[in-house]
Amino acid sequence: MADTEIVQSYSQNFESWINDFSEWQTRIGFDPSWLGDYRFDIKFDWDTAGNEIEFGDFQGMPKWNRRMQIPQQNIMDAIINMVSVQGDTEFASVEQQNHLLASAPTEYDRKSALRIMCEEQRHGWQMAYLLCTFFGEQGVREASKLLERNAQEGTRILGSFNEPIDHWLDFFCFTHFIDRDGKYQLKMLSTSSFKPLAASMGPMLKEESFHLGTGANGLRRIVKQGVIPIALLQKYINKWVSTGLDLFGTDDSTSAQWAYVYGIKGRYDERESDMDADREHLNEASRELYFEELRKEMVRISKSRKEGEPELYIPSDRFKRGIGKYAGTNYTVHGDLFEGTDDEYEEYLSSVLPTDEDEDKLVNEYMKQEWIQYREWKG
Repeated sequence: MADTEIVQSYSQNFESWINDFSEWQTRIGFDPSWLGDYRFDIKFDWDTAGNEIEFGDFQGMPKWNRRMQIPQQNIMDAIINMVSVQGDTEFASVEQQNHLLASAPTEYDRKSALRIMCEEQRHGWQMAYLLCTFFGEQGVREASKLLERNAQEGTRILGSFNEPIDHWLDFFCFTHFIDRDGKYQLKMLSTSSFKPLAASMGPMLKEESFHLGTGANGLRRIVKQGVIPIALLQKYINKWVSTGLDLFGTDDSTSAQWAYVYGIKGRYDERESDMDADREHLNEASRELYFEELRKEMVRISKSRKEGEPELYIPSDRFKRGIGKYAGTNYTVHGDLFEGTDDEYEEYLSSVLPTDEDEDKLVNEYMKQEWIQYREWKG
């Protein structure tokens, strides 16, 4: 079957999944009428996907276009897992965010958030299409699970996608930090040996860039407005950065190593790098690139602060980590080992992370004012 025929061929399994998708929208409180004329199209960019496997032990061989070409069941299982995790994050973020539409600070922010939620649903729709179309009953089961897990119940696969997004400051931090991790994951899959997965990434990356821009722009507008104190804003940055770093997975990851061996997930800079991959430290390499990008972005955002306000910064990659070599060890936001008891460390955390009192003051005092710079929606 030709690539164009694959795109046009909606399987009966996927049509059944679409009915479940509509029920999911109703269940989570997302009104389909909010979509307007937006359509969940399946999009592939075959030109950028490449024809030959680009790295790993199968390098130089033709990329796999369908299930029967995949040489081993364990490789197929790994691809299905990659697609499932990616789809899970897309639907989770809609569950986390859709309640915010009723409290948007401006029409620009409401429409921006709605566009993001539409595109996240399309991304999840694309992943479900891959599962249902290319991977038989196993894929159909995994596609169903995408709609069964729920962020509001804490059952999504990755921790960040079970975190409550209580207000718009959380939303801007999430889209700036967590969606930026999403950009890295999509780019690492864009060179995949499974061609339909690689071809899915180009359109998704283009849409993801708007999500990142929304987060960065929102934080910059908050800083410029100067209503929310920088010290309070810093606490929310501290809160979200650590969970973003954890999304890159464990250090010395064997699953990342095997994904590279199979050619199904490359490095973030796979096509740009002229160095051999350190297969034993793939997650760490991508995380470091992400971390450095966060630092540079925060310098740009911090430039908008009012005179006399402290400079915003990205906390140490050792701080409050749940995954990796720093997990379970008490570090300060500046990366120093905390000298004190666990109880004293909890007191320290209350000084650098949002407390209930901070939340109350943010929502009931600062956000009752014009707390973010106004911006006109221009479509």
